[in-house]
Amino acid sequence: MLENAYINGEYLEKNPGWHIEESPWKALQIERMLKKHNLTPQTICEVGCGVGEVLKELQKGVQDDCILWGYDISPQAISFCTPKANERLHFKLADIRQEQDAFFDLLLVLDVFEHLEDCFGFLRALKSKGQNKIFHIPLDISLQSVLRPNGLLYTRDAYGHIHYYTKETAIRTLQDAGYEVIDYFYTRRALEIPPENLKRKILLLPRKLLFNIHQDLAARILGGFSLLVLAR
Repeated sequence: MLENAYINGEYLEKNPGWHIEESPWKALQIERMLKKHNLTPQTICEVGCGVGEVLKELQKGVQDDCILWGYDISPQAISFCTPKANERLHFKLADIRQEQDAFFDLLLVLDVFEHLEDCFGFLRALKSKGQNKIFHIPLDISLQSVLRPNGLLYTRDAYGHIHYYTKETAIRTLQDAGYEVIDYFYTRRALEIPPENLKRKILLLPRKLLFNIHQDLAARILGGFSLLVLAR
């Protein structure tokens, strides 16, 4: 199974930082959605928490009595999480789908189901584990990613994405798995996190200009955006 890469250390070898540099930015996107809908969850669980940095950052902004849990199937990821645990922040090496009594006010599923062979089975199994869910979904399909011969293969080889989405197909995937989509907005990783390579530096200004004119067109033509979705 392709998911074995997250268990046997292959993913960590390709991504030694496990994208920790994006964690404060992701936490800000979650806080933005929670504030927009006046949500104050007492229990939060991140499914596929990686090295736990998003939950560590999020703990700073939630109420003092909120309990946070992180689940991941990667022993390497959980080993990075352990030193971050405290009386309100916990981590567990487990597949949450196997936890019979697990239920949370808010589930976070950030850049996860595009990695999984049976994404629909995964999404349906998660539905009963929480009241509200926030998904962060990379939008890999754009005109420039399709025109480049290895555009989508790069995300497959480097990051393990085996499903690719536009805004429309991401939302439809959640709906087909039985979710009610409450709200969504684009997140602007390519504009808000310093570009790490020449291609992204070159695209920075065109992306910014086009996004200010028409958000959907910017995502469809130049890419570099993800979707944050609130669902039930």
